Amino acid sequence: MTVDAVLIAGPTASGKSAAALALAEALRGAVINADSMQVYREVRILSARPSDAEMSRVPHLLYGHVGVAEHYSVGRYRSDAVAALAEAQARQRLPIFVGGTGLYFAALTDGLADIPPIPAAIRRQAREKLDALGVAGLHADLARRDPETAAQLRPTDPQRVLRAYEVFEATGRPLLHWQNETAAPLLAGLKLAKFVLELPRPFLREQIETRFRTMLAAGARAEAAALKGLDPTLPAAKLLGLRALWALEDGTMSEVDAVTAAVTATRQFAKRQETWFRHRMADWRRITPTDVSNIITNMRQNLL
Repeated sequence: MTVDAVLIAGPTASGKSAAALALAEALRGAVINADSMQVYREVRILSARPSDAEMSRVPHLLYGHVGVAEHYSVGRYRSDAVAALAEAQARQRLPIFVGGTGLYFAALTDGLADIPPIPAAIRRQAREKLDALGVAGLHADLARRDPETAAQLRPTDPQRVLRAYEVFEATGRPLLHWQNETAAPLLAGLKLAKFVLELPRPFLREQIETRFRTMLAAGARAEAAALKGLDPTLPAAKLLGLRALWALEDGTMSEVDAVTAAVTATRQFAKRQETWFRHRMADWRRITPTDVSNIITNMRQNLL
């Protein structure tokens, strides 16, 4: 079939980026990032962002264009994706969205709550309150004012609790209410080919460990050290392996323990991604390959 865009989702370390690159070379495509960590410019290694050499082979959009100190959100991603889609189309390239962030794909295919930007003054006031009360205290305050949203949040998650508090302060409406009102999907009306890479669990677990060790050899420890002191409420602070490498740098964790902690956290994250894909992307075509050539063969059979 002829399609207007291709979407490739999959858990971390599943080979998505290599598959998207190969498909883009085969079909004159442009690769558009749909991974929430690969947007950050300072963490090429830790986010497993494609190399300069790989990105020079076909156009790559929305990679490394944001600083780690920025409050990058799915709303901003949607705005950036609008521009990236237009650029790919203007260059007569097939847009190929690739990543592992379920919310980014939801913005593309299901629509997104149109939450207004949060004023800087409210962000500052909310952060001061978090510092004063702690995340559990801020969650308790949110529960008194917005019990619906608070009930959906863990009182140990500073980023999401802070976000819900900011939205209520800025708009006077619960975040949950905003999330129930969605704007039109970015890719509405387009013919889409949607794929999920689904690797055997033992193979994926091995890939995750291999990739993290490769990251260490490539300089991930220095990259992490440069981010010491990063505000824990920032989205970039959720970068996988970051806290373990900080502990290694501080001398509070051995390299063996740091690798184990980072790999374990990444495997747990991959399981959460797989759960999202299973429930929220049930109609996407599953591909269970063990090498890039099989991925491309499977995809092209469903595109041509």
